[in-house]
Amino acid sequence: MTDMSDYHINLFWSGEDECWIADIPDFKFCSAHGESLDEALREVMIAKKAWLATTRTHKQRIPKPRYRPAIYS
Repeated sequence: MTDMSDYHINLFWSGEDECWIADIPDFKFCSAHGESLDEALREVMIAKKAWLATTRTHKQRIPKPRYRPAIYS
């Protein structure tokens, strides 16, 4: 099993949506939003749990953490 703490989470303000967005680049279509950074992070953690449950239910492969922003390269 992969260590879930290794997955990068992007947090950013969307002027178009007028809210904070959180996404996990290694998990296709796993994102959430909130009125604050904390809310967006809480929501993406819920989305991550659902994403993982669905992936396991369908016996699909859970990707290993690979995304790292350029700043960490």
